[in-house]
Amino acid sequence: MEKGKTALIVVDMLNDFVTGALKCERGLAIVPITKKLVEGCRKAGVPVIFANDSHIKGVDHELKLWGEHAIKGTPGAQVIPELEPKESDYIIEKRRYSGFFHTDLDLLLTELGVKTCIMCGLHAHMCVRHTSADAYQLGYEVVVAKDATDSFTKEDYEIGIKYLHDVYGAEILSTEEILDRLA
Repeated sequence: MEKGKTALIVVDMLNDFVTGALKCERGLAIVPITKKLVEGCRKAGVPVIFANDSHIKGVDHELKLWGEHAIKGTPGAQVIPELEPKESDYIIEKRRYSGFFHTDLDLLLTELGVKTCIMCGLHAHMCVRHTSADAYQLGYEVVVAKDATDSFTKEDYEIGIKYLHDVYGAEILSTEEILDRLA
């Protein structure tokens, strides 16, 4: 991880995923360490990018499976207050699991000169997984903050983390290890 070539991608740490429509108790538990990671990356000059579900009510395919959640313009689609984006951060709205699918995330990363994406957020086996898959396919190195990423269940988390490591060669590190490398 080179400071000038690394970005943090925070996936779906939104009101609806942490405390709302698709509440995840395990997501609530990672808030303090995710905050530490976000603040540490900001301090190290690493761009912080929030990849957020932002669905169109009554239209988006994903809503058929998961029900109404993170509807564009609603409080449920906003980043949780504990991680409130700063003016220096970037927000990518997504309508599918991956932060890359039909968004300008790849363009943003290219313009920032990024080669390594640090992933964190919800869910290791879904949105973090699909965002990591596209990052890998586009040639980015993937690092996953294992203590700032989670899923609905321990099993889903473990399956997700193993998959990210085995299939995409993601480096699985703690927040402390990541911040030490960025220091």
